Amino acid sequence: MHNIMIYKYHKIGSVKPLLLRGDEIMNNVALIGEGGHSSVVIDIINLQQKYKIFAVFDDKYHTLQKHNNCYYGPVSSMKDLKKKNNFKIIVCIGDNKIRKKIINQLNISLESFETFIHPSAQISNKTKIGKGTVIMPNVVINANSNIGNHVILNTSCVIEHDNDIQDFVHISPSATLTGNVKIAEGTHIGANAVLIPGVSVGRWTIIGAGSTVTQNITDECTAVGSPARIIKGI
Repeated sequence: MHNIMIYKYHKIGSVKPLLLRGDEIMNNVALIGEGGHSSVVIDIINLQQKYKIFAVFDDKYHTLQKHNNCYYGPVSSMKDLKKKNNFKIIVCIGDNKIRKKIINQLNISLESFETFIHPSAQISNKTKIGKGTVIMPNVVINANSNIGNHVILNTSCVIEHDNDIQDFVHISPSATLTGNVKIAEGTHIGANAVLIPGVSVGRWTIIGAGSTVTQNITDECTAVGSPARIIKGI
């Protein structure tokens, strides 16, 4: 499953082109989604200085247009553009269910997606990171942890040793997963939440901000508090 690996909204031409030396070769990347999450992803892309933002796809655009060497269009226009151009894709949608829905609708290979890691992140060389994942500033990932595909590890979260984070998970800012924690597909861990060693959280569950998880939490529910208690099923 795992593979190692500035703009204003609602305005055409808002991605700023990078100034390049003549000998620089840039890899093309297309963004799907043009909201707040994408602005942070763009910062990460630009810091790496090896990618050119080739296209931005969002359904607020009705037709495919080109401005300042960047295409803007609805998500449905991506496949035709990809037939004639070579580019990687990153889905810049913070909501886990919407992100998965879009990726399923695209129906393209996992290898079409790129992973982006902020240069300030501290990541063990014994960590596996999947495709289409974004790792934000100051994230820490320690040894023998597995990070799935299309995951968001948000600013300053801590993933300690031997954690397993499955596909489409979102770990919010400053959350801490201590050792041997398992987070199943689609789950959202709120900001500043703490999960003690050895706990598991089920699929498509929400852990509230500031919660302390001291026991296993089941699928498709919301749990909040310290210690966290289930308050509703989804």
